[in-house]
Amino acid sequence: MNNSSSRPSALNTPTSTPHRHVRSFATVLTERQGERLPQWLDAVRQDDLPSLHTLAAGIDRDRDAVIAGLTLPWSSGVVEGHVNRIKMIKRQMYGGAGFSLLRKRVLLAS
Repeated sequence: MNNSSSRPSALNTPTSTPHRHVRSFATVLTERQGERLPQWLDAVRQDDLPSLHTLAAGIDRDRDAVIAGLTLPWSSGVVEGHVNRIKMIKRQMYGGAGFSLLRKRVLLAS
């Protein structure tokens, strides 16, 4: 029997570097502390963690928008919810009809 799966990995312990980075990122997200994001990105880049480097690079591609999303009080959540609902209706109708029927279904579903 291999008992190695029951032992915690060094990468998953609460004091490990990846764990600390993930926890601090979670705090930045949940407490909407966008002003702390640049420091978090710098700290991640200083460690040899390729998967977190990939995340940091993705965030860097649109850094200003990510920081704004984590600091400004406005949200596009309601709009995104409607877009998601329309896409679901469209997927249900795939290949079945054109735009006019989709329009009717969206308006009737409201």
